[in-house]
Amino acid sequence: MVCVMAGPKTPFKTWMPQAIEQARAAEARGEVPVGAVIVSPQGEIISRAGNETRERHDPSAHAEILAIRRACRAVGSQRLTGHSLWVTLEPCPMCAAGIAMARIEAVHYGASDPKSGGIESGPRLYDHPNLHHHPKIYSGIAQEECAAMLQDFFQLRRE
Repeated sequence: MVCVMAGPKTPFKTWMPQAIEQARAAEARGEVPVGAVIVSPQGEIISRAGNETRERHDPSAHAEILAIRRACRAVGSQRLTGHSLWVTLEPCPMCAAGIAMARIEAVHYGASDPKSGGIESGPRLYDHPNLHHHPKIYSGIAQEECAAMLQDFFQLRRE
């Protein structure tokens, strides 16, 4: 993917291809194809994850939560200040809360989730005034590819 500019002199690199790779790996395991990566302030991927709810028999094993857990272990802290999350689908309310609790600086996501999203759809968790942390939100990154991957997955399930 092409870099876009974040500011007059700051190049903005996309990490969505790596999140998509995690989503495809999740799909190959029979999971809903959602993938996430967490990037350090220095621009290095420190954790990767795809959904694992079915294989772990754990409804909280969403890609975002697993990536947060792995990143926190990697940095030795429950806070991921300055880090960014790249995820193929708009985080649900559970994941949005975990993102806020981890103090992730920015969330970049691909496809919107009108049914189960928690950021710009549904309860819009970050609009709540009592939430302690409000990350920056960047939506629609590789949106068509991310949405098509999910639509194809569910279409095959229905057939």
